[in-house]
Amino acid sequence: MRRSEREIKNRETIDALLERTLVGRIATINRKRFPVIKPVNFLYWDGKIYFHSSKQGEKMADIRRGSRICFEVDEPIAYVLAKGSACSSTYFYRSIIVKGKGHLVNQREKKLTILKKMMEKYQPEGGYDEFPQAMVQKTAVVEISIEELTGKQHLGS
Repeated sequence: MRRSEREIKNRETIDALLERTLVGRIATINRKRFPVIKPVNFLYWDGKIYFHSSKQGEKMADIRRGSRICFEVDEPIAYVLAKGSACSSTYFYRSIIVKGKGHLVNQREKKLTILKKMMEKYQPEGGYDEFPQAMVQKTAVVEISIEELTGKQHLGS
């Protein structure tokens, strides 16, 4: 990291950001060797990142083909207006970048557990029915094994 003073070293801060952020971005490399990035709802649980998807589509084809994955979340905090020189404007934020490998979760019980935990994250007040078996079968759940993780923040000064 070029600006080492901005590195987030506290694991609790990193975990908290991954747990509370609602949208992450997953990047894969497609068949034409272009990086492709897509926003996803996700779950950070047990040291791994999970997201659900249709079984079809570009990102799933990339994952099945073995594409490496980059995953990013960020938390915008404030934009600071320039006073004097335009170069004095800045942006306060936190961000996490994960590099790893994606694997399909094929065990039915683990898949259901992850989908239920995602519902708890996105609709903690409950009020929803169980997952229909047909929907579970046609939904892909991907587990991202974290190989590298970096956190960066700019909070002032």
